[in-house]
Amino acid sequence: MQLNKAALFLLSILLIIALRVPVGEAGSSKNDQKQSTVYLKNNIHGTERYKGSTRTLKASYANWIGEYPNHAFLPVNTPVVITKVKKSGIYMTSSVDGTEITFEYKMSNMAGMSSEEYLGEITAPQKISLKSLSPIDKKGIKDGKAYPGMSKKAVQIALGYPALHRTPSRKANIWVYWKNRFVTVSVEFDAGGRVKSVR
Repeated sequence: MQLNKAALFLLSILLIIALRVPVGEAGSSKNDQKQSTVYLKNNIHGTERYKGSTRTLKASYANWIGEYPNHAFLPVNTPVVITKVKKSGIYMTSSVDGTEITFEYKMSNMAGMSSEEYLGEITAPQKISLKSLSPIDKKGIKDGKAYPGMSKKAVQIALGYPALHRTPSRKANIWVYWKNRFVTVSVEFDAGGRVKSVR
């Protein structure tokens, strides 16, 4: 059977197109594409474990800021890649050391804020500046603690975004955090928005 010129031309074009598509590209999904890096807007506290040689951090919207066995935190401005966002959790990986972070989330305790909206509160496309903060603010952020004299902004960076079912407004003068799943700690601010006590 002999092909006419038009059919031969069409077959040649299809062959050229097929050869130009890299192997595997046609079957790639959105999840296979390179994900962009974002930066933590606050320290992420949690429980550190190891899965083989991979460091993992189990974190929570409730923050788990207490000094307990295996407590650790990733510092503000750590670059991370978001690998999955679900209604009940956010999954990310540190671009610095490969730490895998599993971040539990409960929308009902966050005044209906979705996990995607919450992610926007705790990450940013670029690093945040700490230059204008006071020395005590910077110390608290570095240590992951609230110290007397710290500003509200610095406390949020040091301890995380407070859970809204116990701290409905960041304008309030008492912010409640969790040392662990069962014990809370209250950070009290004075009229000027500086930490007065931590109890």
